Amino acid sequence: MHPRYRNPYDELAALADPEPDPHPADGSWADPGSVPPEIPGAVPPGPPASPGPADPHLVPMGAELDEDFFSSPPDRRRVANGHRSRRGRRRRRSPFAALPRVAKLLSALVVTAGFLVLADRYAAMYAEKKAQQALQDDLHLAAAPQVDIHGFPFLTQVLDKRLRRVDVTVPHVPADRVSLAKVRASAHDIELTGDLPSDIRSAVIGNLDGEITLSFDDMNRELAASQVKFSRRSDNAVGADGKLTIAGQELRVSAEAQLRLDGSRGLSTDIDGMSLDMPGIATYRPGRDRGLTLHRETAELISRDTARVKALLSLPAVVKRLGVPDKDVELALRNDEKLHQLVGTPRFVEQLMRVNLVDVVADHPWLLSKIGIDPKLITGLLAMRPPELSDRLSFSFTLPKEAQDLRLRGVRVEKNGIVATVSGTDLAVGKGR
Repeated sequence: MHPRYRNPYDELAALADPEPDPHPADGSWADPGSVPPEIPGAVPPGPPASPGPADPHLVPMGAELDEDFFSSPPDRRRVANGHRSRRGRRRRRSPFAALPRVAKLLSALVVTAGFLVLADRYAAMYAEKKAQQALQDDLHLAAAPQVDIHGFPFLTQVLDKRLRRVDVTVPHVPADRVSLAKVRASAHDIELTGDLPSDIRSAVIGNLDGEITLSFDDMNRELAASQVKFSRRSDNAVGADGKLTIAGQELRVSAEAQLRLDGSRGLSTDIDGMSLDMPGIATYRPGRDRGLTLHRETAELISRDTARVKALLSLPAVVKRLGVPDKDVELALRNDEKLHQLVGTPRFVEQLMRVNLVDVVADHPWLLSKIGIDPKLITGLLAMRPPELSDRLSFSFTLPKEAQDLRLRGVRVEKNGIVATVSGTDLAVGKGR
């Protein structure tokens, strides 16, 4: 170009501001809004991150970069970081991954223990069922008894050949005239024999105690054709009240049965205080001190009837029992006015109700018809022996022969029945007894 020639654009460029240095010596950028040039390996700026563990692959601003940093390929670092991230995600997907190993072990132990408990209870239930069948067959029972084996665990007791406690309840056992409503026994310290645990041949019961119950409902049904009701009179006495048919007539009966042990294997009763009542007429009491006494209705009716009262006063035995002087009786028999004065007082009626007419009627049977009582009824009562009447109300039972080693220890009367206690020691049961 010619040295004299001047380019007009150079002059315009000289008038403009100087351009900033892209690489200033102090390290600051010329333009605050400009973007710094890219540096190989540097991380582009982003939003401020929360404080956390320092990444070993990041280098602080202004620090010198080691040659090893640039020697590791970025792709390898990204692959390693991604592998760790995927593995973490896989762990979070498992709900048991966060459980400690001890907790898992405890869970397994609990499940195993649960299965062992179920197996032990199943074995106990199986043994109870087999025992029920054996008892039902040996005792010839209509219904299977209930057997409860106590103690846990059961299998260790069997392997040790000794059971701690077994409860047995047998319903409705026949015994003489009445049924035993319930037999309950509790056996302790039971030693087993046989090829255990598969075959238990016999056992020896260390000690046994139990109760035998006779319910009043069963007694009412089985004795006296449901015409007599039994109830509690005292701790050792049972009351019997109902109806009996004698000589074709229905009479009200009342008695008291005293309980007593018959040796060590039986229970029996002594009937006492029996009375047979003819409503509105008289009451008969059999036994050693038997008697026949008039009711108030009959006594008042006789005192108002001249013919009947003269029939009574004509018998010296009756006069003697009445306690009336002989001279007054002779005067009354001759004078009706004196007779009414003698028998028209309440005192005479009371005295007449206390007179025992058994011997009088036996010696003078015609007197019954004279005083308005059916002779057949009284004759039928007097002809019956006291044991015949007592037998209709008595009851007893004896322990079955299969329980020959048991002993009765006591008896008591409760609200709903009679309870007898039994006990025994060293009782052998089973095939090898």
